[in-house]
Amino acid sequence: MRLDKFLKVSRLIRRRTLAKQVADQGRIQVNGQVAKPGTRLVVGDEVKIQFGQTLLTVEIVELKDHVRREEAEQLYRVVQEERTETK
Repeated sequence: MRLDKFLKVSRLIRRRTLAKQVADQGRIQVNGQVAKPGTRLVVGDEVKIQFGQTLLTVEIVELKDHVRREEAEQLYRVVQEERTETK
């Protein structure tokens, strides 16, 4: 599954176009490497997303094309959530 689609389906990012923009800005890494929107994901991959002052790291647990809102959080497991300080 493509990175941008996973981010939308899992509701980590609301829209696929927004997920594409974030990836194009270099703010997403998959397994330690900067990822493009079309990067293929597999179960077990580690995804890091920079949201402003927050760095969110998740592990992909399951890949599905469509899920209900209540089930979206079952697609990933939060590994770490860091807040960075601004000076």
